[in-house]
Amino acid sequence: MNQTNALHWYALRTRSRYEKLVREQLANQGIEPLLPTVKRLSQWKDRKKEIEVPLFSGYCFVRFASEQKLPVLKTIGVVDIVGASHCPEAIPDEEIAAIKTLMTSVLPYDPHPYLHEGMQVEVVRGPLQGVRGILLRKEKRHRLVLGVRLIQQAAAVEIDVGSVIPI
Repeated sequence: MNQTNALHWYALRTRSRYEKLVREQLANQGIEPLLPTVKRLSQWKDRKKEIEVPLFSGYCFVRFASEQKLPVLKTIGVVDIVGASHCPEAIPDEEIAAIKTLMTSVLPYDPHPYLHEGMQVEVVRGPLQGVRGILLRKEKRHRLVLGVRLIQQAAAVEIDVGSVIPI
């Protein structure tokens, strides 16, 4: 198999609430989809029911070769293939493998804002609620750096990464 026919993973942006339909249609076309889901308790006036919802709302992953791009884009519910300036960008296999491993594990998981070192974050719970700073790591612990730009000085505090959101 030469490089142009190689299969790569891509992220598809889908219409709102079309993720499962996109997954089914791709599978019916013989194209490998991946839709990570989580179970949610949904409340109606008269009852509660556990439903399966996409882990990443508005996205479905798909593995295809470049010549399958058009059939993928023509799939009902697909808005676009994620990438820079109309050029689809492949997702590293190890990132997809990590998501697949998580899906098959017994561990509970939920969507979480994408955080990285150096990112501006805001604390959403705890004694520092409302405080903004920069997220850092030090010896496997997350730290929030609070700076005073004018005097170029800062303080750092250990923080639970689950208590911050990107801003």
